[in-house]
Amino acid sequence: MSFTGTPKVFIEPMVAMHLDAVMSIDRRSYFVPWHASAYHTELHNRAATYLVALQNEEVIAYGGLWVIMDEGHITTLAVDPLHRGRHIGERMLLALVDEAILRKATHITLEVRERNITAQSLYTKYGFKRRGIRRGYYTDNGENAVIMWAEDVDKPSYQELLDKLRNALG
Repeated sequence: MSFTGTPKVFIEPMVAMHLDAVMSIDRRSYFVPWHASAYHTELHNRAATYLVALQNEEVIAYGGLWVIMDEGHITTLAVDPLHRGRHIGERMLLALVDEAILRKATHITLEVRERNITAQSLYTKYGFKRRGIRRGYYTDNGENAVIMWAEDVDKPSYQELLDKLRNALG
């Protein structure tokens, strides 16, 4: 999948050769990054899909998704700090949502830091609604996680929303 405009970004499946770059972004994005072994395991998890965003063959973002039965769960999403503010995270979110729908998910969930209002706004734009709180979820500082859900993602009305948002991205 490619997106045109500035910058030109291609989104493709994550493979082992991407892991050093993914781990570098992970360390610069999260207080408690995943261990490399977790990514290696996820690349072989049949329920999982992990994607990378590439610009000039450089990994600039990544995201992960599980689909179990009809439920999608976005497990992780990060953009290299040097590339933030250019809709790359939104493009990655759109790709993950598209993949969940392709894999027959009818609803998608995720957790986001309670203080991460920017991410919550993006998720809300894509039809995710606040459904609960996981108290003390983040081990680095005990911050709460907001649980968000997008429901009926297999319905035409949701596809219309995605088409509108995709067109706005260019």
